Amino acid sequence: MRTQHRLGALFERMAIIAAIAALLLAACGGSAAPTATPLPATPLAHSPTPMPTATIPGPVDTPTAVPTASPTPTRAMMATPATGGEASAGLIFRIAPEQSEARYRVREQLLGRSLPNDAVGSTRAIEGRIVFMADGAIDSAQSRVTVDLTTLRSDEARRDNYIKQNTLEVARFPKAEFQPTAARGLPWPLPQSGEFSFQLEGNLTVHGVTKPVVWDVRATVDGSRITGTATTTVTFADFGMTQPRVPIVLSVEETITLELDFTVEPQS
Repeated sequence: MRTQHRLGALFERMAIIAAIAALLLAACGGSAAPTATPLPATPLAHSPTPMPTATIPGPVDTPTAVPTASPTPTRAMMATPATGGEASAGLIFRIAPEQSEARYRVREQLLGRSLPNDAVGSTRAIEGRIVFMADGAIDSAQSRVTVDLTTLRSDEARRDNYIKQNTLEVARFPKAEFQPTAARGLPWPLPQSGEFSFQLEGNLTVHGVTKPVVWDVRATVDGSRITGTATTTVTFADFGMTQPRVPIVLSVEETITLELDFTVEPQS
């Protein structure tokens, strides 16, 4: 009995120890093994992109430019007329005053005459040139024809004096000037010979007044020379002039016919 009692006490102690051990194991198993806290990842330091270092070049020998000779202008390269020669591959014609004559013609009725007649005054004091460009157009800026009005003469000295002093007022306006601007109907290139007609347009300045006029031209080519006649009509009123009023003249028509017998030659 005593032995059984001891065994029972032993089993009871062992059971208590086993229960305590089980409790300890349960306590250890219920708590997860501590996990190591991960260290925060340290970001890689951003390496700045190195700035390019400007390389200062050393002095470089600059080759000296070799001067290039400018080309000699040809006629096709000329933009403006050449004095004393062809302009823009065109032609320059100079008036030959010794072979040319400018005239005015006015119908008048004189005292003591039964029929009217034409008063005609003329002069050879003419100078100028007309410049044609390559396409036949007139270079207006380079073209001029002038007439010295102080040299006009007719068959009546008293008429001449009156016209110069009172009508033309040559003391103030000694010259008439024509600036051509266009040649309508002019054959181009110019024929080598023969006759042709055209109209010459431009601005006529007389008595300090400028008006557009149109000349009817008939011309003949003879070798390098061109001869012909140009005519146009104007009025005294067009240019602010008064009609002549002298004792020997009963009446004077308002219309004036201007005429130019011309000879032109290529300018050389």
